[in-house]
Amino acid sequence: MKAMRYHRALLFWKLEAFGAFWRDRKGTGAIEFAIIAPLLIMAYIGCFEISVGFNVSRKVSRASSTVADVLTQMGSVDKASLEGMKAVTKSVMSPFELSDQGYTLKMTGIKMTGPGVGVVSWSYDQAGTAPYKAGSTVKMPSDISAVNTFIVRSELVVPHEILLFAPGLSKNTLNTIDISNTSYFRQRVGTEIKCGDCPVFK
Repeated sequence: MKAMRYHRALLFWKLEAFGAFWRDRKGTGAIEFAIIAPLLIMAYIGCFEISVGFNVSRKVSRASSTVADVLTQMGSVDKASLEGMKAVTKSVMSPFELSDQGYTLKMTGIKMTGPGVGVVSWSYDQAGTAPYKAGSTVKMPSDISAVNTFIVRSELVVPHEILLFAPGLSKNTLNTIDISNTSYFRQRVGTEIKCGDCPVFK
């Protein structure tokens, strides 16, 4: 009988202890904070990254169009003027810095031979080489249909680093995406923009 009463008392005590533990809400706030805080931090960093990415994309678009716009206002170009477009690109991209090897800029003079079809007259990139062969045929956007006109195409690709949600902030937590834009501008004056000393495609 004593053993039975002891077991009953022990069971009652355990139930009471479990009930008190179940009713205790003192640690609820800490647990909720531990669960929600990382999610809020991730959401904040994500919104920040998206905002910066949109700003970089807008800058890339503006830099690409500015380069093409400036070149179409020239009667002719040379290596010096095309080389100067790198400074124009970096200026427009400010405050985002571009290293000399950290972006790709291709400028191409294209003579339209048919709706949506053109022939490369010259090309130049940020490395000082010709990315496209002169005389090669290129496909153009369908809305560029005027024949015997001269188009300057500017292609800009800028790598953008985004922070991943990984432990630590070492270099391996960085991921790079390419943000690019291609602009087409028609020559303002004359019928063709020639480049006397542009490099030859190799």
